[in-house]
Amino acid sequence: MARIVMKFGGTSMAGIERIRHVAALVKREADAGNQVAVVVSAMAGETDRLVQFCREASSLYDPREYDVVVASGEQVTSGLLAITLQGMGVNARSYMGWQLPIRTTPAHSAALIDAIDADILEGVFGKGGIAVIPGFQGVAADGSVSTLGRGGSDTSAVALAAAIKADRCDIYTDVDGVYTTDPRIVPRAKKLAAITFEEMLELASVGAKVLQTRSVGLAMREGVALRVLSSFEDKPGTMVVGDDQIEDYQMERQLITGIAYDKNEARVTLTGLPDRPGAVATIFAALADANINVDMIVQSVPRAGEPSDLTFTVPTASLAHSTDVLEKVRGEVAFGEILTDLDVVKVSAVGVGMRSNAGIAAQMFKALADRGINILAITTSEIKVSVLIPEDYTELAVRVLHTAYGLDDTGTAA
Repeated sequence: MARIVMKFGGTSMAGIERIRHVAALVKREADAGNQVAVVVSAMAGETDRLVQFCREASSLYDPREYDVVVASGEQVTSGLLAITLQGMGVNARSYMGWQLPIRTTPAHSAALIDAIDADILEGVFGKGGIAVIPGFQGVAADGSVSTLGRGGSDTSAVALAAAIKADRCDIYTDVDGVYTTDPRIVPRAKKLAAITFEEMLELASVGAKVLQTRSVGLAMREGVALRVLSSFEDKPGTMVVGDDQIEDYQMERQLITGIAYDKNEARVTLTGLPDRPGAVATIFAALADANINVDMIVQSVPRAGEPSDLTFTVPTASLAHSTDVLEKVRGEVAFGEILTDLDVVKVSAVGVGMRSNAGIAAQMFKALADRGINILAITTSEIKVSVLIPEDYTELAVRVLHTAYGLDDTGTAA
């Protein structure tokens, strides 16, 4: 007997017929003798609809009330799934975040999970029951509903799996695993039998949409075994495991595991930056104080005493806020213009093989240059190389790099 957390995303819960299908998957695990807890997202598109209602009600809405509204989507699907399971003769019941409780920080719409009380769930398991839990939500110290940010149901599932010491956390999505890149762009992309936590974390952070970044980081810290699989196809999926387990799945590994892209990037260039100590520090301190994440940073190297240009990227949604912050520090730093560009994309190559193999970045730069793709900025980590390029070249760059690193599945028709 295993203890399993099953998490179902919005597409899996989009309507009663799909909820019935999900209930059948849950019942199958229970009938196999496993202890099961289920975490559900709102129906596909429902959270967007609720967010829009909040914006229409007031452009300066109260974050506390915003959480009350957007948390209702998961409440609906958890109740519907419990009803459906009961109709199949399964002992199932829904439990809201405040009933367990799932305790969070007070940061509404961006709360972090502090702790989950597992006593109620242990009682459910002891009676052979199934708990259905709304993802994305918890309860703050003052008793108010809190939400974890978009995609937070993945984090809810992983945190729950850690709290109840589950043997595995299964993340059901509309894809049947993790691929070497987006198969809509590269039909020869390969599904991975397994991927390391570090690689999945990097891929998630640079644009891969399979898992929320926070959920992967939490699983890595807590040692929660993850499996990504499809709600709609009965296939094995992809295991997300530690470095010490990866060889159990792949005897020989590619140097690069995957290619990802992220169009949620905006380029900002400040011209005429004075050549004096503290100028750059002032700019990035102001952005940090405004909770704006800065990614790629490039500064031209002028002659001593001459002004330079500073280029960096921010999330597209933060661009307007970023320019407002920069205008406020212009008088202090005395730079020239603020130039912005939304027509860019970040393309990344990720793989633990970079740690012990030279030339990975050079191979990327040459492959792009051979196809006339200009690189606007570069950033690296121990297992990642990312480049910023014009958005028009997104699909070409992904295909070129996927082939250059030998990731194409030659057994699949193009």
